[in-house]
Amino acid sequence: MSDFESRERQRLAKKVRAYDALAPLRAERQRSRRYYSAQVERLVGTLVLPGARVLEIGCGVGDLLASLEGPSLKVGIDVSPEMIEHARRRHPGLDVRVADVERDPLPEGPFDIIVLSEVVGLLDDVQRGLERLHEVLAPGGRLIVTYYNFVWEPALKAADLAGLRTPWPEQNWLSMTDIENLLDLSDFEVVRRGTDVLFPAYIPGFSEVVNRVAAKLPGIQEAALVSYFVARAVPAQLPAKLPGVTVVCPTRNEKGNIREAVARTPLMGSATELLFVDGNSTDGTIEEIEAVQREYKGPLQISFLKQDGKGKGDAVFKGFDHAKNEVLMILDSDLTAPPEDLPKFYRALVAGKGDFINGVRLVYPMEGEAMRFLNLVGNKFFSLALSWLLEQPIKDSLCGTKVLTKESWLKIKAQRSFFGDFDAFGDFDLLFGAARLNMKITDLPVRYRARTFGETKMNRWGHGFHLLRMTAFGFKKLRMGL
Repeated sequence: MSDFESRERQRLAKKVRAYDALAPLRAERQRSRRYYSAQVERLVGTLVLPGARVLEIGCGVGDLLASLEGPSLKVGIDVSPEMIEHARRRHPGLDVRVADVERDPLPEGPFDIIVLSEVVGLLDDVQRGLERLHEVLAPGGRLIVTYYNFVWEPALKAADLAGLRTPWPEQNWLSMTDIENLLDLSDFEVVRRGTDVLFPAYIPGFSEVVNRVAAKLPGIQEAALVSYFVARAVPAQLPAKLPGVTVVCPTRNEKGNIREAVARTPLMGSATELLFVDGNSTDGTIEEIEAVQREYKGPLQISFLKQDGKGKGDAVFKGFDHAKNEVLMILDSDLTAPPEDLPKFYRALVAGKGDFINGVRLVYPMEGEAMRFLNLVGNKFFSLALSWLLEQPIKDSLCGTKVLTKESWLKIKAQRSFFGDFDAFGDFDLLFGAARLNMKITDLPVRYRARTFGETKMNRWGHGFHLLRMTAFGFKKLRMGL
């Protein structure tokens, strides 16, 4: 088992232990939050037709599943053994089982309705969990997803501090746009979306009017607490012949990560090339790459170039120009965006989910000190600025993992003079170029890991000022047409 796999197992085991410890509190607090829970049960109940076979993912203590009237079959799963034990005591006869939707065998289907209520924020990898549901969803079946509306984040944080909410481990940072995007990446099409529950507490004569009437009115409904989606499965559109991939890995003083990059880069498409482009390393990185090239006997094609320019952007673009295959990927050599996630990017591109697949580190909780606080604030600022500037949702402008075809790269390269050559990192250069060519930029969330070797090359203040200049320059070019 690799060090990465060992860390992952420990992290997941710790997460399950945290859920187990919360099970008694969750069961106790269901009484204090009974009105809100009843509103969610009402909402989900209106979306489940009589006679349906229902599977609930993350059923917790079982109250929502037990409340559904009319289904011919009701099954619930949860990753926490303690939650399931409480569910069995609260609802004798209810079919609830311990299972992890992302990794364990799922209950035998098919199911007409699969419900994920307030659970997508707790999944380790939302896309992986959603993709696995295809195998048990009946033809014509529907997925129902509920989650809290992101505009309520400040109020919910205050409730956490006041001890009014169950203190879950840190949840995923998901807006309605993020959820819809993840459904699309997982081959689900949203057929209905909305909000509900404008006032989550019970005040006689007030709450029912607000939640049954005011919460449905245009404008006001956008402020409701609960967001919900109903989605149907759609077939994946994959080409008959899968293209090959070149993974460009720019390096500078990353000796300790070279063999990990080789061991952990998966095979994709008809061929996979791992192309290291080194920017004058002095710690033995070059010698390590050359040693791996001599020793490696596996199926990857390992290539190596020495950079003759400066900056990560220059290294990436040199790699793109020398790539042997049709699909181009960037893998940062610090491996904070795991190579294991690259097949998701490959599939999103070849399935036509977008012309340019952009990695996002700001959805899932980050491992340890993977990103310092000021870096996180800066990334969120630039993501908002870029979304407005490019008129497409860009949640993370600076994630190193970006994927496009070589044909798209050649088009971007041909009009780089429009912006000028001053982006040392290459991220804005690629995003600006894709936007100018009216490419569809699709965000794909990844879990950002902590470095295990070396130090970050980012200078927060100097690089931050540089990125601010590029944002202003992009505004001038893209929005003002100057």
